[in-house]
Amino acid sequence: MSTAFADPQITDISDEAAPPQPATPAPEHRPGRRIVIIGVVALAAALFIGVCAFTAAALYASLADRADAATRRDVARSAAAAITTLWTYSPDKIDALPDRAGEYLGGEFYGQYRKFLEAAIAPTKQANVTDTTDVVGVAVESLNGSDAVALVFTNTTAISPLTKSIPSLKYVAYRLSMMRQERRWLVTKMSTVSFMDLTPQL
Repeated sequence: MSTAFADPQITDISDEAAPPQPATPAPEHRPGRRIVIIGVVALAAALFIGVCAFTAAALYASLADRADAATRRDVARSAAAAITTLWTYSPDKIDALPDRAGEYLGGEFYGQYRKFLEAAIAPTKQANVTDTTDVVGVAVESLNGSDAVALVFTNTTAISPLTKSIPSLKYVAYRLSMMRQERRWLVTKMSTVSFMDLTPQL
């Protein structure tokens, strides 16, 4: 008696359809995120511009302060040189003083000073007076564009054989009105602020 065995059914899994894969969701476009990024960029740009503007303003102020300080130094140097030249002379050099003084004087004041010297040259030579002026301090009282006012403090010593060479000592402070012409500061007016005679009395 033969026994018949039924062949088992073999299923080829390769023939079966693959299980469906879940679809990858498309990236979501989030308008809010884009707005945040744009805002951050804009803020960074604004901060950068603000820092640049502040730096530029600070640099301009610094340069302006330096320029002002440099101008005041020029005024002070010119004022000191002018006073030293005007009131320092000796009998053998006083004739050339008007030309030397002309380098520091301007306007009508130059003519006034020349007129003063013309009257003073002969007596100075006759008395054999030697006058020496030392500037002990200078201050720029005001500075406005091409106009300035300076205070100059001096010690002046005058020696003459007529006084047995006993020095005449004077402390004089001057106020100078000055005007800039091109690169030079010229004295256009001068007045005496204070005067003190320190000549020893024998």
